[in-house]
Amino acid sequence: MVVLQAIVPIFGLIMLGYLLGWRRWLADEAAAGLASITFKLFMPAILFAGIARAELSVGMSPMLLLAYFGPVLAVFALVSLLAHHRLGRAAPLGLAAAYSNNVLVGIPLVTTLLGTESLVYVFAILVFHSLILFSLQSFYTAFGSGERVRPVALLKNLANPLIIGLLLGALLNVSGLGLPGAIWRIVDWLAQAALPCALIVLGISLSRYRLRPSTGSLALTLVKLGLFPLLVWWFSAWLPGLDQAARSVLVLLAACPTGVNVLAFVKQPEDTRAVSSTVFLSTVLAAISLPLWMLLMAA
Repeated sequence: MVVLQAIVPIFGLIMLGYLLGWRRWLADEAAAGLASITFKLFMPAILFAGIARAELSVGMSPMLLLAYFGPVLAVFALVSLLAHHRLGRAAPLGLAAAYSNNVLVGIPLVTTLLGTESLVYVFAILVFHSLILFSLQSFYTAFGSGERVRPVALLKNLANPLIIGLLLGALLNVSGLGLPGAIWRIVDWLAQAALPCALIVLGISLSRYRLRPSTGSLALTLVKLGLFPLLVWWFSAWLPGLDQAARSVLVLLAACPTGVNVLAFVKQPEDTRAVSSTVFLSTVLAAISLPLWMLLMAA
């Protein structure tokens, strides 16, 4: 019952967004505006508020980061190597297999299942998540295709509003300073709009892609929803110093579907089908696989 209570609202809002986009009940300009304000204001607000109030000494554990990013690097490297061998060029398929939608799906999932106190582990991962994977993909694309590495492009990863929100919240936390109650109320109001708007935006984004499954997209989806969380589950059990709550958060984050941001790294038309199908298919099948991982972690 708890699993259903966590899953149904998340995927219900995604389906609502998909319906809005599919039926064109929301104009393209309105959908673009909603996406812009969601990721430039609402989501940074919830990340800022969360990490500013979190116990960073609990979340910022080297073992926690190693337990998640060790499997991330392994999956990214393995899939990229196999894809490069098959295609003969750099492709964002390794990124599609390793990049989780930890903001749109992970945050509401962890909040509903494990409580807001467990979000500190999510925020610890989010601080490095996009920065590490997007930088890796940028380097791989540059060296794999013979392009020149552009430092400016790598620095743009740090200019992401989500990362800025996290960094500002962390600075406020470690500084020991406080904000006036009226300011906190504004931040909390903005944060309350973040998750429903973000899930609706995700649904709208999915409505723009056709589900054209292929052997490649199905394999990527199986790696994303199966192999990746399995590696995190095994590796986190092997590492010392991680309690059950931290392990549960890491496995759930790894089991989240592929993030739509991976499409920003698609450069070849033939990669568009594989990546967009993986984003769509992993999001749909996550409604089945996530409850299974939840039950496994609760056992």
